[in-house]
Amino acid sequence: MTEFNKRLLVMTAGGVNPNVMINALSAQFPDIHVFLEEPEGKLAILKRRARRLGWIVALGQMATMIASRLGKRVAARRSGEIIAEHGLVADLSPDIPVTRFTSLNDEECRKAANMLEPAVIFTISCRLLTAETLRSLRCPVINFHAGINPAYRGQMGGYWALVEKDRGNFGATVHLVDKGVDTGATLYEKRLKPSSSDTIATYPLLLTAGSVDIAISAIEDAFSGSLSPQPPSHGRSVLRFPPTIWTWLWNGLTKRIW
Repeated sequence: MTEFNKRLLVMTAGGVNPNVMINALSAQFPDIHVFLEEPEGKLAILKRRARRLGWIVALGQMATMIASRLGKRVAARRSGEIIAEHGLVADLSPDIPVTRFTSLNDEECRKAANMLEPAVIFTISCRLLTAETLRSLRCPVINFHAGINPAYRGQMGGYWALVEKDRGNFGATVHLVDKGVDTGATLYEKRLKPSSSDTIATYPLLLTAGSVDIAISAIEDAFSGSLSPQPPSHGRSVLRFPPTIWTWLWNGLTKRIW
């Protein structure tokens, strides 16, 4: 790796949200490679949440995600509007090289990443990288998070900011990756304003599409060796999860936040 290295490796489990980000990054950074892992199964996610939160809460959270997709036609229309408004593309460009792995934490993946010799690794919508994986990687690892850290770590950060009447912190964070869940030092933040037609099904896409610029800035800093971590700007550290079905319905009916 030389001082002229501007190779970017993106690690993801795939999906529309990371696709729009990756396509935008590829337009800015032509030496881009994607490592794509198999998404974690819903049953595995359910069991992990049940161990942490109990089966009632875990099942209630799963029910919310199922119910929110019942209005997928409405959400699809709004998603299309968001993508068009930001001049992005939902289908991953076939020109971007993609290598598939079962998990980004597999030894095979770690070896492949080091052989590629990227200047920086950018993670988005993937499972938590283990401490062993992070120790083995030979370049900075940064993450895009659809929430303002540390108050809205974890999942559905935008949704919880609205529920807690904290609209000024409906936003996203690009941060260094450590072994915690969105606990690494902040690099950039971006605040946005959702429309009345946005819901829990579209908040993450809106935050992703509207935050391409801070992702680009962080990657450029990594290329130039000028990453500048900042102290967190908002709130105490709270790990968030999707709302249970009863919480989601209550907030929708009483606060009009769906």
